[in-house]
Amino acid sequence: MSELVSTRIRTTAAKLGLPHLAESLNQYAGRADEAKMGYLDFLDLVLAEELAIRDDRRFRQGLRLSKLPHHKTLDEYDFSFQPELDPRKIKDLATLAFVEAKANAALLGPPGVGKTHIAVALSVAACRAGFSVYFTTLDDMVRQLKAAEAAGRLNSKLRTYLRPGVLVVDEVGYQPLERAEANLVFQVISKRYEKGSIILTSNKTFSEWGQVFGDEVLATAILDRLLHHCDVVSINGPSYRLKNRLAAIERETAA
Repeated sequence: MSELVSTRIRTTAAKLGLPHLAESLNQYAGRADEAKMGYLDFLDLVLAEELAIRDDRRFRQGLRLSKLPHHKTLDEYDFSFQPELDPRKIKDLATLAFVEAKANAALLGPPGVGKTHIAVALSVAACRAGFSVYFTTLDDMVRQLKAAEAAGRLNSKLRTYLRPGVLVVDEVGYQPLERAEANLVFQVISKRYEKGSIILTSNKTFSEWGQVFGDEVLATAILDRLLHHCDVVSINGPSYRLKNRLAAIERETAA
């Protein structure tokens, strides 16, 4: 390939928004010569590489915007420590069929059993599949909405929680809400109903949500919309954090 042609291709690739092609043209040409590729095979190679890089860039950008507390995957989850949890249920969720259907997923159980880990892992998978994701704790979401309402910016702030394809609401039930706060949560749940997915974690059973939201009628209205299209997974095993702490104590005692 002549230098003139190489320069022209790089310039055109840059104008088309294909920076990797512009940077790696000689490498692609060398691989094509070595493999004796035809024109169509060479074009397929270049486009596939550019698409993979673009997808990876989009994935990393999605993770950055998601506000996820970490990026753990299901491969890192120890299902053997939760023998009562059927891994098939989680793997079914990981197909993201519920996200495609704009349905919800609820992970219930006591603290430390890995609810947030699973919620994050599903979110990472959703990011990789091209869905927008936003992570928040319930307490932080309520605090942000209250501040926005006081400043006359509630509708604008609501869009933060309505815009993403997947909204992750962590730690539902750790702090009881006042009725006005519960009403803000109802607005988010109601406006997302059948328009976007919610993944939530809670240490409370649904029968206890009346206490969490400070109003049985409001809690019922929230649950009505949330559970209409929802996969519910209960995890009732021991705490990972307690396991790790006990192991550390045992090592210190032995030492």
